[in-house]
Amino acid sequence: MQVSLKIKRAVSRRMTPPRIFILGFAFLIFAGALLLWLPGSAAGARLSFVDALFSSASAVCVTGLAVVDISRDLSFLGQLVTLFLFQIGGLGIITFSVVIFGLLGRGISFREREMIQSAFLYAPRRDFIPILKKVLKFTLIAESAGAAVLFIRFLFDFSPVTAFYHAVYHAVSAFNNCGYSLFSDSLVRYQGDWIVNFTVMALIITGGIGFMVQQEAAMYFRGELKRLSLHTKLVLLTTAALIVGGAFLFYLFESNNALNGVSGPVAILVSLFQSITPRTAGFNTVAIDRLTNETILLMIILMFIGASPGSTGGGIKTTSFTLMMLLIWNRMKGKFNVSVYNRRIPREIMGRTISIVFAAFLSIGLITSVLLFFGDGNALPPEAKRHLFIEYIFETVSAFGTVGLSMGITPGMNEIQKVAIIIMMFAGRVGPLTLAFSWYAEGKNEIRYAEESVMVG
Repeated sequence: MQVSLKIKRAVSRRMTPPRIFILGFAFLIFAGALLLWLPGSAAGARLSFVDALFSSASAVCVTGLAVVDISRDLSFLGQLVTLFLFQIGGLGIITFSVVIFGLLGRGISFREREMIQSAFLYAPRRDFIPILKKVLKFTLIAESAGAAVLFIRFLFDFSPVTAFYHAVYHAVSAFNNCGYSLFSDSLVRYQGDWIVNFTVMALIITGGIGFMVQQEAAMYFRGELKRLSLHTKLVLLTTAALIVGGAFLFYLFESNNALNGVSGPVAILVSLFQSITPRTAGFNTVAIDRLTNETILLMIILMFIGASPGSTGGGIKTTSFTLMMLLIWNRMKGKFNVSVYNRRIPREIMGRTISIVFAAFLSIGLITSVLLFFGDGNALPPEAKRHLFIEYIFETVSAFGTVGLSMGITPGMNEIQKVAIIIMMFAGRVGPLTLAFSWYAEGKNEIRYAEESVMVG
């Protein structure tokens, strides 16, 4: 009996919440891969296991990169599997588990509580179980509202049953910032459709700003909250600036290219859509591989930044980007502390932000190098190699930001490259947050040595 208790305690010490979180996602990806690998999940020839694993990882990590055509290569069963995977993956396994435990009357440990709060809340709160229930309720309402609007619009193009299925699939995909589409051209066919575009954009933004921001904004406009938190202010301000700035630059860069011949209002609509979707959504209304180099660079930056904390999206997050800009600005003014809106940002948060950004750059550089090394471009001329480098780094950042946009090279990658992208998608979905939490939790017993200065800069 004592030996059994010792084993259980040893296992519980090793299985910390971050590791449980990682293993939960890994298990869901593997289970989804097995389901997609079944002959009944394919519309034609059975998927290879690597392609099934890639598709499952892309859905669970709400990325949207595809090595197969979802509309043609997957059967109705296979499409339903992807729908289930990006719904669970978007909200997180822990969310569903905790809510179910709460409904069953089962308590959760302090460590599990701390981890969940770090994922959804910017400050510790005791009522986070009811908040998680509100998260699921709001998700259902938002997805249902989006599906209803899309259903009415799709009735003009499809039968009622098909319109309903397409509406639900795209609404859930948009809210969870996945980007999987039942159309082979994503949403290019609806490039000038204001109803489809605005519905999808609204779902992407709502799912990407974070659940606590959603709740605070709703309470503020109802008069139930006198002041927005600093976190919510930064998220809303940064999101608005990225949308407006991205749309303006896209219009400027593509006015003589992708938008050439497109009417003024539609060109603005396309620019707005392509400014929103690179920050983790993955839908597109223009051909990505035909965009200018300036626009590709713009999209890489937007994909790297990603969505906001506590949301369904990936990337380094909008708050991390803003805090890094504030850090640089304060250092240029000779200030040691980072302050905004008459509030000082804790040094611990700034250190965590720097670690996340650095880890993101390191991961992207490593995976891009793997794609280049194991690629088939060694026999290409230098100019073609440079273009291949752009495609690979675009693909890698898209995977890290859980975006799903591609310049068309995803289906043609070999198995080693696909595995590398799977790792990048997984790291982009669970890596930065989980690593930051692990470093914080395990750094309390750190030995403090004597200081010695070095030259930098």
